[in-house]
Amino acid sequence: MWKYLSLIGLSTWKFLFAPLAGMAGGLNFWETLLCSLIGAYLSATVIYFGSSLFLKKSVKRKGKKEITDKQANDRVKKKKRFTKKNRWIIRAKQRLGRYFVYWAFPLFLSIPIGTMIVSKFYRHHKETYFYIMVFLTVSGFVITSLVFLF
Repeated sequence: MWKYLSLIGLSTWKFLFAPLAGMAGGLNFWETLLCSLIGAYLSATVIYFGSSLFLKKSVKRKGKKEITDKQANDRVKKKKRFTKKNRWIIRAKQRLGRYFVYWAFPLFLSIPIGTMIVSKFYRHHKETYFYIMVFLTVSGFVITSLVFLF
């Protein structure tokens, strides 16, 4: 039981490495695949549908912090909004296309961060959630197959 729950917990955050942990924990192919997909689906669903709430709270918190910083000190240095990481994400979004972003961001960044970015950029497309789930399923099957093959 704990093997399954720990694999589900691992795959909610870092889905790419979950099949390695499943194999190391003594689970078979189908148990590893199922636990990895359950964790990935759980995390992606919560983050996708809750991301607007998370983003609104973040903006509100940053606004309050800037106001208190301004009251405490006249010379407040503003943080950069366009960091190298943010520029890379925007460039990837523009150059690689929507479907690549649906697949790559949740897989390589991490499911919560990648799903939040995809949700922020493509929430207005009705099929976004469906494609995230499809690409997680295909990626999970391929990664788990490769781990158990080699």
